Amino acid sequence: MVIPLPEEFILSMRDTLGEEAEKLFAALDTPAEISIRLNPAKPAEVFEGEAIGWSPNGRYLSERPQFTLDPLMHGGAYYVQEASSQFIAHILKDDDLEGCRVLDMCAAPGGKTTIYSSKVGLRGLVVANDINHGRALALSDNVKRWGMGNVVVTCNDPSHIGEFEEWFDVVGVDAPCSGEGMFRKMEEARSEWSPSSVDQCVARQRDILTEAWRTLRPGGKLIYSTCTFNNREDEGIVKWLMEEYGDDIIPAERIDTCKEWGITRSDIGAFQCFHFYPHSARGEGFFVAVARKAEGNIKRRSPKAKRNTLAPLKGSEIAEVSRWVNNSNKMSFRSINGLIIGYNNTVVDDVIQLSGSLFVVYSGVACGEIFKGTLKPEHSLALYVDRNRNTVPEVEVSLEDAQNYLRKQDIDVKQFNEGINAVTYKGTTIGFIKRIGARCNNMYPKDLRILKL
Repeated sequence: MVIPLPEEFILSMRDTLGEEAEKLFAALDTPAEISIRLNPAKPAEVFEGEAIGWSPNGRYLSERPQFTLDPLMHGGAYYVQEASSQFIAHILKDDDLEGCRVLDMCAAPGGKTTIYSSKVGLRGLVVANDINHGRALALSDNVKRWGMGNVVVTCNDPSHIGEFEEWFDVVGVDAPCSGEGMFRKMEEARSEWSPSSVDQCVARQRDILTEAWRTLRPGGKLIYSTCTFNNREDEGIVKWLMEEYGDDIIPAERIDTCKEWGITRSDIGAFQCFHFYPHSARGEGFFVAVARKAEGNIKRRSPKAKRNTLAPLKGSEIAEVSRWVNNSNKMSFRSINGLIIGYNNTVVDDVIQLSGSLFVVYSGVACGEIFKGTLKPEHSLALYVDRNRNTVPEVEVSLEDAQNYLRKQDIDVKQFNEGINAVTYKGTTIGFIKRIGARCNNMYPKDLRILKL
């Protein structure tokens, strides 16, 4: 039995959209679109699909495959992401962010984080924060799969992030919201919605944006988004931003859309605002607003570091781990309790500063630990886009073997070389395996293994 739409929501949307609201209600009882976004750094044979107009790497799929059983998803060749939220890629398409710093303030599970990660490149830095530790762990897993090695995942209250004043070139706030845009995709969103939840979300959104604004440098871009329809959390928050910071807000470069995309535009002051309604645009409910902080002198401030958790390596350790990455002269390696982590030289000082004041769940690319002078590689190193693919043999396996590998089950040992091998499927690395004589040690992380048959 389909859970009906909340009566208060129906009245609100009729007030906002008039007669068009009935089209929205009808659309919310139809099947949701299925979409993915390809990883440009990991080209592979992937699903055939229809291009998403506003997302160059986005694809609509005609039917929902068993993503859990697809090795390419586990290898980070693509990310399963709702089409509307991929509009972030369109917002940033003309921005040269190579080597820049981006803050994703409410980041889990990581769809927008991975967009930012690709955009800033190996020399850039993305700080992806989520206040919930469990969600931050899931975010870390998706960051590792994406494999850029340029993300710091943190689990902190926004007020702690706000202490890094004027640090970031772009700040994205995909705010906690009442979730009306998920009414089609998730029926439980209908039963959990209430007018009081909207009130709570509005207060929370204002608090988060207050801290986010502090972190944005003069001239930087603010991207505010929700997956809800109501004016209070969308246009209402934008109006509040204009009232609070109006003198310091200027328009961003014009963001054009095509008529056939079906996106509704509702600009407010300096903000360009876009609504995705599922009866007109091919995606779930989504709202996004974009503007810039006015130019001025940058007064970058950060809290005094309370600790230094990243220890330097010895020369022999650096030489050993350097074998595993390309352009090792552009990398700095540090150790946390024996685990070696790699960072681009351009960001290592920033990571040290962040790690000294925030609770960091994951950062850079975890390379592994050294035993008797030899690196035992971490799974995340297998997925790193700039791993030296000549360090260990690469073995292309069948779909059946790839799935068994991901289940941590036995696969044919004869196809592997003695020692560590990289396991690949359709050209995408999915992990490491170690052959020891007539048996193999499956190095896939136990907590990630596929349980589905």
